[in-house]
Amino acid sequence: MAAYWFERAWIDDRWQKGVRLLVADGRIASVETGVATMDGDERHRAGLPGLCNVHSHGFQRGMAGLSERRSRPDDNFWSWREIMYRFLDRLTPEDVAAITAQAYVEMLEGGFTRVGEFHYLHHDPAGAAYADPAEMAGAIVTASAASGIGLTLLPVFYAHGNFGGAAPSPGQRRFLCDINGFSRLFEAARTKLSGDANIGVAPHSLRAVSSGQLAELLSMSPTGPVHIHAAEQVKEVEDCVAWSGARPVEWLLANAGVDARWCLIHSTHINEDETAALAASGAVAGLCPVTEANLGDGIFPATGYVAAGGRFGIGTDSNILIDAAQELRSLEYSQRLSQRARALMASEEAPFVGANLFARALHGGARALGIPAGLAVGQAADFVSFDLDHPAFAGTDDDTLLDRWIFAARAGAIDCVWRAGVKYVEKGRHVDAGKIGAAYRACVARILA
Repeated sequence: MAAYWFERAWIDDRWQKGVRLLVADGRIASVETGVATMDGDERHRAGLPGLCNVHSHGFQRGMAGLSERRSRPDDNFWSWREIMYRFLDRLTPEDVAAITAQAYVEMLEGGFTRVGEFHYLHHDPAGAAYADPAEMAGAIVTASAASGIGLTLLPVFYAHGNFGGAAPSPGQRRFLCDINGFSRLFEAARTKLSGDANIGVAPHSLRAVSSGQLAELLSMSPTGPVHIHAAEQVKEVEDCVAWSGARPVEWLLANAGVDARWCLIHSTHINEDETAALAASGAVAGLCPVTEANLGDGIFPATGYVAAGGRFGIGTDSNILIDAAQELRSLEYSQRLSQRARALMASEEAPFVGANLFARALHGGARALGIPAGLAVGQAADFVSFDLDHPAFAGTDDDTLLDRWIFAARAGAIDCVWRAGVKYVEKGRHVDAGKIGAAYRACVARILA
């Protein structure tokens, strides 16, 4: 049993004073508020729940910064994708483990305590299955164990190159499965999980699966999370309309039984009707504002979606830059730029943008990854402490504390991070950052040599 006392902590979606947490076997055994510290307590000034990263491609951390050169007049998402395909062609399972562990270290340092790994790199460089069909999934599990981050594994089904069962491209050969092969992969991946890791299913996108395959995938995981890319690109929307007469999110809502266990990643290009319908479905929009900006995807209609009751989580997707505060800041700033106004992800009832963003991302992210949200008895002891001596917090009060972290803190605001009761980040740095970082640097240097 370990005890932690905070001057203030984020409990039940607000700051409360004098909070004492007891932790046993990686879970919260009790929560007291309005109490004094006791002998033996580990003391901190401000604590809050860790966030869920709803969407990550861990291996892409190794190519961050490699696609920023203009290569053709119409550089866009599709040309970036070709660079990504060339990079992943070189990766072994050991490489994936080393690169992903580095990404997970940075997630923990940035305030994430669980990740949804949208894992589609399944096969060897020739496109053949490994003897263990879940060998690559095992590399993700290894990276999670090395870093300590919580894991929701989302094995991806990918069968086609575009809508209507179009043939895949050579660059997609390491992703491809038929239903029977994917079923074997999914079950083998499940056996590799331990602790409170969980698993869901991820049809890559409507362009990569048929409607029949989608139904079979859902039957493989009848209660776990379901994640899918949807409406990230204008071309994707146009191609979907040409195939079905409906837009991607429109089609999913009408045909796939979308409900609270679904997370639609990006959903960037949705119209007003889709916005309202997605909000009403109970699904989570998985927003990745930093990646969406980097790829030129567009801007999600967040203010209208939230006004309609929509839920969202945040993810780091391509892992070009890993920072929970940066994702939240980028979400608010995208709305400001598109609407030429300020303080948009707030309301009269919840006027402080930072607190509103954090609370919504906390609950939406947890729903998307199939876990409970917040700091409460029985839940995983996943929490973060702030260093209130950081200059960004000078003179702060409870109302502005999260605003200052999200909009003004840069690095160093996060002091410690605990995952399942284990302190993995101290004084802003992961306890194994040196070892994991050295393995990552050696791996990437060899791949790019």
